[in-house]
Amino acid sequence: MSSLIYLVPLALVLGGAALAAFFWSLRSGQYDDLDGAAERIFIDEDGDKAGGGEGSAGNDAGKTPKEKTR
Repeated sequence: MSSLIYLVPLALVLGGAALAAFFWSLRSGQYDDLDGAAERIFIDEDGDKAGGGEGSAGNDAGKTPKEKTR
């Protein structure tokens, strides 16, 4: 029972630190663009090279899902 004297304040301090880190991430803009990071994998940054691969003209390989529907 005497260990609760140390564990309860420790749990409160760790919970407060996690809450402070969450609010810091909100203020610094970590959650502003959730879709951009998910769609960035579909963008071909190397450009279109000769050979007619997936990035050839006429298909939607380098477009994001929102651009494909337009």
